Amino acid sequence: MTTISPHPLGPRPGRAARLPGLVGVLGTGLLLAACSSAASTSPRSTSSLGSTTATGPPTNTHLPPTSTEAPPTSSGKPPTSTEPPPTSTKPPPSPALVPLPEPAPLQPFAANPLRGEGMWQPAGRLVDGHPAVYETMLQQPGSSIEAGIAWMDTRLLRAQLYSGSRGPGPGPWKFTAPILPAAARKLVAVFNGGFQFPSAEGGYYSEGRLYYPLRAGGASLVIYRNGNVTVGQWGRDVTMTPQVVSVRQNLTLLVDGGQPVPVLNPNDTYAWGSSLGGIPNQWRVGLGERADGSLVFVAGPSLEITQLAALLVRAGSVRAMTLDMNPEWTVFVTYDPQTPGGLASPSNGRRLVASMAQGPYTFFEASWSRDFITMSAR
Repeated sequence: MTTISPHPLGPRPGRAARLPGLVGVLGTGLLLAACSSAASTSPRSTSSLGSTTATGPPTNTHLPPTSTEAPPTSSGKPPTSTEPPPTSTKPPPSPALVPLPEPAPLQPFAANPLRGEGMWQPAGRLVDGHPAVYETMLQQPGSSIEAGIAWMDTRLLRAQLYSGSRGPGPGPWKFTAPILPAAARKLVAVFNGGFQFPSAEGGYYSEGRLYYPLRAGGASLVIYRNGNVTVGQWGRDVTMTPQVVSVRQNLTLLVDGGQPVPVLNPNDTYAWGSSLGGIPNQWRVGLGERADGSLVFVAGPSLEITQLAALLVRAGSVRAMTLDMNPEWTVFVTYDPQTPGGLASPSNGRRLVASMAQGPYTFFEASWSRDFITMSAR
């Protein structure tokens, strides 16, 4: 792991059988003549080629064919072969993915909930025949404004952190916008990263490079070599190991132990991110981890920090962190190509909240300069 500056695959038997008498007479005459001739010759003879050969019993050059089979056993049957049967070079099929249970409906905050409020609907392409993302909406606490909530099955999906030229800073990076066709073939969902540095008040590690030092106590999105992902406090819930491939920190945990952290101020415009115009109610998003290891993403257009924390808890988060904020930087998109192996593209993507400024095209453009996270089929 290197630290760099943030700036820089034989004859047929039938005829002889019909003439036994003739064969017998001729055979006797020839035998007598041969014996007489042999008696008058010397013990050695010279061939027409001038080579000297020794006489003696004729050599039989027509040997019976040899057999490669083993002799029969005492039972009269050939022995059983001891050679192992041929093995197949075809790899065994991959085990079927086992999805997490579908999330239970969420209890609305409002006394008179909207139709379908808190009820999950599948979104995005199927993975191994199963929905990997579910979405719903809830009215924000104390408000009629709707917030979008997405649930992601981490048994079916693997995470990947993409880095930008502004967040965290200049590369070169292997994983950066635009998303390439090889990755688009399995892409299910994508969402924005965190604040720019140093406003994130934490570190950034990816592709073997420690771009900004990781801070003890920082809220951390951690991605492992096998694609697993978790949210936790650095140094307590998560630490650096050889299996960690990416860490994206942003402020401190907003939800811990299934509860909002203490001393949240609904009027805050700075500690939890700089609000446009000094107005606390802004586009805000958060990412939480549930007890079963699934992830939830919450986004709303007019949220102050206590409302975001309440929504993350209602969605089942045991630990959660804020990500980026303000209209230009907050987005969650799912992709649903017509065929299972089809490419995700702007034409088959859909926003979690229709009024989001960014959309399905955002991460397919080379001009996007901030970090983001993809969730793809395993």
